[in-house]
Amino acid sequence: MFTPKIQNEQTDLLMKALLSLDSVEEAYRFCEDMLTVTELKSITQRLEVAVMLKHKVTYQEIARKTGASTATISRVNRSLLYGADGYTHILKQIDPD
Repeated sequence: MFTPKIQNEQTDLLMKALLSLDSVEEAYRFCEDMLTVTELKSITQRLEVAVMLKHKVTYQEIARKTGASTATISRVNRSLLYGADGYTHILKQIDPD
């Protein structure tokens, strides 16, 4: 069984909020209210990096196409390899290739 490292009442509330979203429009509305533009760009960049790493794109090409630093790319790669399998689960859903 998975035990989150950061679980508490606040993070439980966030996870429940995310699970309650029923559409892309609701997700956009929630994210625009909840996150700054910079936070949203950072999260979306990491997801794009994860997709590219899954497709075996090189760090240099990922950095060029996304603007992500090699430190960010490396952090995402570590999460893919040694993390809680969150990226892996999501990538199977959104990028099944």
